[in-house]
Order: sequence, then C-alpha cells, then structure tokens
Amino acid sequence: MPNRAVMQLIQDRDFLTSTPEKSVRAVAAHMKQFGAAAVLVVAEGDGVVLGICTERDLAYKVLAEGLDPKTPVSEVMTKNPQSISPDKPFGHALHLMHEGGFRHMPVIDPQGRPIGIISSRDALGLEMFNFRKELEHRQVLTEIL
Repeated sequence: MPNRAVMQLIQDRDFLTSTPEKSVRAVAAHMKQFGAAAVLVVAEGDGVVLGICTERDLAYKVLAEGLDPKTPVSEVMTKNPQSISPDKPFGHALHLMHEGGFRHMPVIDPQGRPIGIISSRDALGLEMFNFRKELEHRQVLTEIL
C-alpha cells in the first residue's frame, strides 16, 4: 500500500485554500466548518502554493503567543512547505514528513498549484486495510484448522 501513488489517496478528496491576507480567525473558522486540519495558502493571481497553515500553527503561533485574531495568515503559515507531486509513492511522502517533522504536505502540479493535501493520518487508513486483511486471513486459517 505505501507504494500507491499519492494521487490515489487524494483523487476524490476536497481540500481548503486561503489567500495570504485572510485573518487567522477566518482561516480557523473555515477549518472548523469543514473539519480540516490544514489550509493551503495560495497566491491570489496564479494559485501557486505559498504556505500551509495547520491546527498546530494556530495553536502554537497564534494562541500561545497571544496574537490578534485579525493577524493575516501569511504571518503564521509555514512558508514554502515541502511538497510532493501526485505520481510519487505515498511511502515517499511519509518518509519526507517523518524526516521533516511535519504532518501535512501539499500535493502540487508542475506549475506549483495545489491539487490536494496528504497527511500522516492517511497512513492509518492503510494500516486499517492491512489489519482487516490480516483478520480475514486468520479467520480462514481458523476455519481450516
């Protein structure tokens, strides 16, 4: 499963974007409304990814520091985040996230525009799939014995 292309994980999944001037309050409200853990911050003109803002950014950089909720998201986002192309294997993405110490990564097209977000949480889905297969296999063995 970790060899599946990233595109297979994101193909039917929505993701959130914001422009850099939006307030952190507006971004947080948007994230809450859609149950998202991250927002990609994109340039207004060409839609190129400029940064990513995660729940962790909001908690550590806004709440913990007592920033004004009207602060533009561009001041707290992670600028120029590590990204991945949709044809790369998910295992490679997991490796990059582990090495970089982050949990979300933009998936971008060759022009730098976002086509999705992957998360380390996506690995849990793969583990659950493998766990289910293992249980089915054990059940067959139990029936044979």
